[in-house]
Amino acid sequence: MMRALWSAGSGMLAQQLNVDTIANNLANVNTTGFKKSRIEFKDLIYETLKRPDVYDGGMGTPAGLEVGHGVRPSASTKLFTEGNLQQTGNPFDLAIEGDGFFVVEKPDGSKLFTRDGSFKISVDGQDRVLVTSEGYRVLSADEDYITIPEELSEISISADGIITGKDVDGNIQEISRIALAKFLNPAGLISTGNNYFEQTSASGEYVLKQDATDQGYGNILQGFLEMSNVQVVEEMVNLIIAQRAYEISTKAIQASDEMLGEANNLRR
Repeated sequence: MMRALWSAGSGMLAQQLNVDTIANNLANVNTTGFKKSRIEFKDLIYETLKRPDVYDGGMGTPAGLEVGHGVRPSASTKLFTEGNLQQTGNPFDLAIEGDGFFVVEKPDGSKLFTRDGSFKISVDGQDRVLVTSEGYRVLSADEDYITIPEELSEISISADGIITGKDVDGNIQEISRIALAKFLNPAGLISTGNNYFEQTSASGEYVLKQDATDQGYGNILQGFLEMSNVQVVEEMVNLIIAQRAYEISTKAIQASDEMLGEANNLRR
C-alpha cells in the first residue's frame, strides 16, 4: 500500500506539470509567433516480484509478476505548426509561411531566432535600422544589419525577403535581404522568453537561406503577423483530462490511506 501512495503521488506531480504547461499555452493564445508545448510522460522503474520462465517439464512461468512505481515527465515538446495569419497592413510586420525563423542579434553579439515578425524602425545616428521590439538588430542574409536609407520610400519586402524602396526619381532600389534560418531539429531549440529561441547542440547549427531555390525556409508575407498556434478548444479538453487524471491519483491516495487505516485497526 505504501507503494501505491508514492505511485499516485508521482501521478499528481506529473499532472501538476501538465496543467502548468497547458495554462502557459492558454495564457499565450494571443502572443505573436508563440508555439505551444506538450508534456510527454514515461513510466518509472518496475519491481520484479517473479520473472517469466521457460516452460520445461510441466513447470514454468509464462508471465512474470511485476509492479510499477508511477510516472515521470520525460520531455516538454515544442510544436512548430503554423499559426493563423493576421493582416495588419504595416509594411514592417512580417510573417513566415513555412518553417523558417528570423535571425536577430543581441547587444552582446549572440544570435536569437524568432517567428515574431513585428519589426520596428530605430534611429541610429543618421541611419534607420530594422529592429525588434527590444531593439535587437534584425540580420540580413549576409548576417549584417539592415539599414533603410532615409531617402527611400514605399518599402516593399518580397516573398524571398528582398527589401526594396523607391528613390526620389521613382526608381526601385534594392536595400538588402532578410535572413531566414532553419534547423535540423527545431524541437531542440530553447525558449528564452520574449518570443525568442536559442540554438542548442540538440537543434544543430542554424542554416541560412542562400537563394530562392533553397527549400524548407518558407516565404515572407509583408503586412501580416503569425499568431499563436494554440487551439483553445484543444487546450481546454487537455485541461479537463489532466484535471481528471490528477483527481483519480488523489482517489488512489485516499484508498491507500483507508486501507492502511483498516490494517492499523485490526486489533480493535
